[in-house]
Amino acid sequence: MRKLLNVLYVTSENAYAMLDGENVVIKEKDNTLGRFPLHILEGIYIFSYAGASPALIGKCVEKNIDMVFCTPRGYFLARPTGRTQGNVLLRREQYKIADMEKLKTEISKNFILGKIVNEKNVLSRMIRDHENRINKTDFEDAITILKNMIDEVQRADNVESIRGYEGVAASAYFSRFNDMILRNEEDFAFNGRNRRPPLDNINALLSFVYMMLTSMCCSALETVGLDPFVGFMHTDRAGRKSLALDLIEELRPCLADRFVLSLINNGVVNGNMFEKQDSGAVIISENGRKKIQQAWQNKKQEKITHPYLKEKIEWGVLPYAQAMLLARFVRGDLEGYPAFIWR
Repeated sequence: MRKLLNVLYVTSENAYAMLDGENVVIKEKDNTLGRFPLHILEGIYIFSYAGASPALIGKCVEKNIDMVFCTPRGYFLARPTGRTQGNVLLRREQYKIADMEKLKTEISKNFILGKIVNEKNVLSRMIRDHENRINKTDFEDAITILKNMIDEVQRADNVESIRGYEGVAASAYFSRFNDMILRNEEDFAFNGRNRRPPLDNINALLSFVYMMLTSMCCSALETVGLDPFVGFMHTDRAGRKSLALDLIEELRPCLADRFVLSLINNGVVNGNMFEKQDSGAVIISENGRKKIQQAWQNKKQEKITHPYLKEKIEWGVLPYAQAMLLARFVRGDLEGYPAFIWR
């Protein structure tokens, strides 16, 4: 199992990351902001237009250190991948499955069943923990819809139908999302999902966390030898990491969404950390990103018991565990892909 190490976040807008021996050095003009040994890092996220030196990029690719480039405002720009690696036989099997409607449908079912069950469990946990602060009937009605969609997905015989049922489930789940915000409701009122660009604080927060989780899933897939660009439920599109988007589905409710809610309900974030641009887009300030990233690092260190592997692992290792199970299924070592179910 992959060891969970540190992720270095470079958030200063003018910072430049460079290689010095076996260390990454962060500089801003003539000032050295920090020096970190590469062997303690599993990822480097750079929120700076200055970027990084080619030598550092090459070293990160060589050492399989995840490197992600974003704008200072948190929009994803690029992620170097280097030479294509991994088991060519595994990828050939992946490409075959992507062209086989029956197998593609079966694995898409598991991705979405995992997502809907986890959405249901998030709502059920809210009833259990905060029954006196919510309208229990509204949550139970949403849970009923999610249960119905679970049945529909299990009966589905094509990917298009699965996408439709997933959309109905997502609508029911997000209809109760605003009720799960128990603090600072004025700054974080949720009136529906919007993106590209996000138009309010909570959607900016969701998009930022989804971006970090998608990058983790992409790295996990490459680590086990799968092609993150060829998915089963998400169709191929130039530049889109379709398989990473498949893998993230089951992890959104239990990992990303609950993390966002905890940031708000525990007072880690507030309205002062967000800026509205003339275009209407909402962005997260540098200080806000730092706090979110630190909290994300802490969340990744928390341990859970994996329901299929029956092992204690960190949340941060979960995408790698699921990628490993997915690779086993593609190779034919497992009869089906076991989606992660949070309880």
